[in-house]
Amino acid sequence: MPHPLPALIVVDVQHAFDEWESAGKRRNNPDAVARIVDLLAAFRAHGAPIFHIRHEGTKPNSTFLPSRTGYAVKHEARELAGEPVIVKRVNSAFIGTDLETRLRASGIATLVICGATTNHCVETTTRMAGNLGFDVALVRDATWTFDRVGPDGDTHSAESIHAMTLSNLNGEFARIVAANDVIASLRQ
Repeated sequence: MPHPLPALIVVDVQHAFDEWESAGKRRNNPDAVARIVDLLAAFRAHGAPIFHIRHEGTKPNSTFLPSRTGYAVKHEARELAGEPVIVKRVNSAFIGTDLETRLRASGIATLVICGATTNHCVETTTRMAGNLGFDVALVRDATWTFDRVGPDGDTHSAESIHAMTLSNLNGEFARIVAANDVIASLRQ
């Protein structure tokens, strides 16, 4: 039996990204975590399913190693009792985890995805969700990324990377939405 509400997939809202910022990396969407908090509150208020994704680093220098402070989830986005935490070791929340099995077993067909970073784990998870046949909404103001240097040495701003990632995903893998629109749709 299909689940009547979408599931919120919260990807990698971990302290490692705060550490990156403290080390000088520049990001976009400074209010993204606040929008994630809004989404969590709305999904909880409506009894909609929430799945927390946590990245576990595998390389010796990873800021996401379980033994390091970066592995911890940001306090404001922590899971509550009964909300599953799925630990992944690659970019996609579907590879090496039981996320798809859990979603299918619960009859969940629609996913709302938020978290970090837009062009890495959020994008990869969104693409796979779309390929797996889920109806996916990616929340544009509840995800963020960082400036990057390309293979030719060109610096690309977090804003342009974020915008291009959303453009690449839009229509083929997901609908691009705002947090307020998701929250309003839960009320209907």
